[in-house]
Amino acid sequence: MHPTDFTLAGAVAALAEGAISAEELTRAHVDAVEALNPRINAFITTTPEQAMEAARASDAKRARGEAGPLEGIPLAIKDLFCTAGVQTTAGSRILGGFVPPYESTVTANLKRDGAVFLGKANLDEFAMGSSNLTSAYGGVANPWSRRNDPEVRLVPGGSSGGSAAAVAARMALGATGTDTGGSIRQPAAFCGIAGIKPTYGRCSRFGIVAFASSLDQAGPFGRTVEDCAILLRSMAGFDPKDSTSADRPVPDFAAACTRSVKGLRIGVPKEYRLDGTPPEIERLWRQGLDWLRDAGAEIVDITLPHTKYALPTYYIVAPAEASSNLARYDGVRFGLRVAEAGFDLRDLYERTRAAGFGQEVRRRIMIGTYVLSAGYYDAYYLKAQKVRALIARDFTQAFAGVDAIVTPATPSAAFAEGENSDDPIQMYLNDVFTVTANLAGLPGLAVPAGLDPQGLPLGLQVIGRPFDEETVFAVGAALERAADFKALPSTRAGA
Repeated sequence: MHPTDFTLAGAVAALAEGAISAEELTRAHVDAVEALNPRINAFITTTPEQAMEAARASDAKRARGEAGPLEGIPLAIKDLFCTAGVQTTAGSRILGGFVPPYESTVTANLKRDGAVFLGKANLDEFAMGSSNLTSAYGGVANPWSRRNDPEVRLVPGGSSGGSAAAVAARMALGATGTDTGGSIRQPAAFCGIAGIKPTYGRCSRFGIVAFASSLDQAGPFGRTVEDCAILLRSMAGFDPKDSTSADRPVPDFAAACTRSVKGLRIGVPKEYRLDGTPPEIERLWRQGLDWLRDAGAEIVDITLPHTKYALPTYYIVAPAEASSNLARYDGVRFGLRVAEAGFDLRDLYERTRAAGFGQEVRRRIMIGTYVLSAGYYDAYYLKAQKVRALIARDFTQAFAGVDAIVTPATPSAAFAEGENSDDPIQMYLNDVFTVTANLAGLPGLAVPAGLDPQGLPLGLQVIGRPFDEETVFAVGAALERAADFKALPSTRAGA
């Protein structure tokens, strides 16, 4: 087996058995990044020398009997996580050249457990987007292509598109992402891999460049549900540096992947049956429910009546929080500074932000500033927060009668670059199945489960109770076993 063909779980086992060294495993992935990144643009910054040095250190630790649970595993890190000594850009010109002196808690946890970092993965600027085309460092190409039109470049989804593309193309064994309204689950579905947004508070937000603080949550990408479970156990945990971090024990998520779903009640929300949804999405959803029924689960119709307000609520709350968080980028302390003789402070702010922020970020800052303004705060932001509470209550009531909820992950397969780009509303609709979990703070897992007529991957989503990722992983693993999804993208290491 070529080293890039391992799953993360398989690589952990092979390293433990001595079948491969961390240096060999990392070299194969460094070579894959070097070969494929010019085409896919999954990485903004690559760190091959640091990766190989870390891999040799991992082999030495293993020889001393000190190996951590991720010892020698090469990962991609979304360029929203601060990494000490390595440039962190958030996909924006305004942070170009910013090298943090500190490490985010999530990446520190991964390093503690022995992970090797290959570099910083591309993303939509400040995590704002559903296509990974808003990055100041160029768009990311999905490694998948349409059967009848293989030359058309497809988007990998966003905002964590670089992370998802790197894992799908066999450039990394796993990756970190962040999910504010679907930014892990949508790219995972578009790229034919697994990805989970855990419960809000499960992973620390310390050292993650903020977009919308009450919605942002870190999570992993993997080639399998088990890979995500292994990564999440290392990423998660209480952090006193983050006031929203939950002080709860971190279970063995991988063990949950072997649980039976027999006797579980699976909810099917009628509000997720939307007009205009492609028939292949509906068919896959029905097939997924049949698979769970065959595995012994009970399928239950439920209602989430305020779902229809989720997208407008999200696109008030998220820009409002973004406008506050991004006010710190002013050209004074770090990042880009546009200054000339004769500029006053206002000139510095205006010119720096105009040059540093892209169109989508400026759009959301303006929307957020508007809804927080004195004349409109009550009419928009306060009302949106009230609706958000109703959306969360819908889930609480639904989970009184079901153990998990299964829905489509996205309303379509990956679309081509340029499609929807002139219509931001159409682009925002890509989050229609995912934003509710963020608004309610719930865990959501995307599982690859089938192909559309053009041979592109489609995913199913599992939503669970707060801090019940174990049930989410059990249901996701059951869907994964039944789907037996083995299709691979045409652009990948070893192809």
